[in-house]
Amino acid sequence: MELILKETINTLGQIGDVVTVKDGYGRNYLLPQGKAVLATKASLEELEKNKAEIAAKVAEETKIAEGIGKKISGNTITIEQLAGDDGRLFGSVTTADIAEKICALGIEIDKRQVVLTDPIKAVGEYEVEIKVGYSVTAEVKVVVVAAGKE
Repeated sequence: MELILKETINTLGQIGDVVTVKDGYGRNYLLPQGKAVLATKASLEELEKNKAEIAAKVAEETKIAEGIGKKISGNTITIEQLAGDDGRLFGSVTTADIAEKICALGIEIDKRQVVLTDPIKAVGEYEVEIKVGYSVTAEVKVVVVAAGKE
């Protein structure tokens, strides 16, 4: 099934791209959610007319994403967790914990934007990648310290 994306979807492409997807994915998710339209002759002509407008919108959103990325980059976040004597945490630091601390800095992000390859389960310093959007990523330093040490 060929569709024209009405918004950027990380796994498929950017707004205005013509993509081929499986029928069920298109019929059951993309079309009902308004994220895409069928790639008919009329819709392809409409896409050609709006190419400049779409390119301007993508450029604007990329610029906004780069601004947010610059705000996030270089920040250090400290998270206190209960830990044993050997430095291992009781539990782990999650993407939600990191997103909450970044939001406390006044930068709105979602926990799905935080990329953790492995869960953080020990005290220490970690570099964590944040997917801001439009192929823009930022690095933030997360310092995990033991809480309640007396």
